[in-house]
Amino acid sequence: MADSAKVKVGFVTPISSSSPHFEPFRAFIPAEVEMEFEGLGIVRGSLESLRGTGDHVVETSARLARERGWHGVIVSGAPVEVLNPGLLGRLKDAVGVPVTTALESCAEALKSLATPRVLLLTPFVEPMNKLIRDYLAGCGIEAISPADTFDDYRDAMEVEPEDVYTLTDKAFRANPDVQAIYFQGAVLDPLKILDRLEQDLARPVVASNPAMLWYMLSRVGFSCSISGYGKLLHDWPAIQG
Repeated sequence: MADSAKVKVGFVTPISSSSPHFEPFRAFIPAEVEMEFEGLGIVRGSLESLRGTGDHVVETSARLARERGWHGVIVSGAPVEVLNPGLLGRLKDAVGVPVTTALESCAEALKSLATPRVLLLTPFVEPMNKLIRDYLAGCGIEAISPADTFDDYRDAMEVEPEDVYTLTDKAFRANPDVQAIYFQGAVLDPLKILDRLEQDLARPVVASNPAMLWYMLSRVGFSCSISGYGKLLHDWPAIQG
């Protein structure tokens, strides 16, 4: 961009923008980036309530991008995408600036790290995990996820970093041939242990919020190196393809 001190990105989320699980994400956003969080509040209990909300997501994202002068738009939440097929394409048609989703960003991150076989860890139930695995398969990425899942995604908000480490280590030991570990769904938060996981398991770890930041900033011509949150943000690889 012409002036990297004025990178302005909209972050549109189906939940509330004040949710506490965004605080660790805010902590590593570069000072040169103005990230505006916009919560749609369209989750009504079960994540299935997101089905049929695609029109609202597209229309709101396009309107806010125009009104607020965003240089790029991130639409978070894998469930809103897999429950509204074609959402990404519709966003790209409607939003007049670069736009991405959690799933696209993470798939692009995994491609840039050359890791087509991954361990998928989420706070979601198995039917949702299957939809995510199917999406990744369409991107040429094979994803394996543990049989044990959370009963409700909100339960993951109570999981402490050490418990996330133990969960990850157990799942990795059962699938040691994966090339990377991929966390989708920021309520299952690996950020405080991300570097440690990469060191101990000798695999890159891709988490959705860092991946969305890396991909969108790369799309608008901004790059940097951020330490403490894994190989992706530290090395800042180029987008492949």
